[in-house]
Amino acid sequence: MNIKITARKFKARETLKDHIKEEVKSLLKINDDIISADIILSFQNSHDSIKKAEITIHLPGQIFVAREESEEFTKSVSAAVEKLLRQLKTLKSKRKSRVK
Repeated sequence: MNIKITARKFKARETLKDHIKEEVKSLLKINDDIISADIILSFQNSHDSIKKAEITIHLPGQIFVAREESEEFTKSVSAAVEKLLRQLKTLKSKRKSRVK
């Protein structure tokens, strides 16, 4: 699986990149057909500085997207990965029901 991390308006630290890679690789437990993952990190230059994470997962013939906002990038990434886990579990259950 190819993982591409894009940080808009800032340079992401290695610890953040490692955390993102670990979180995204956990998706392989549900579906090992994942071709690539694109992660876009950005923030608003306001007083509260909301951090946004957008993760796009590419599977053969399908694309899954999850967006999340919070006070920290790690929380945003973790929440987006949780959304993708739910989407992949739904896909897996649909595929199993079609086989029967």
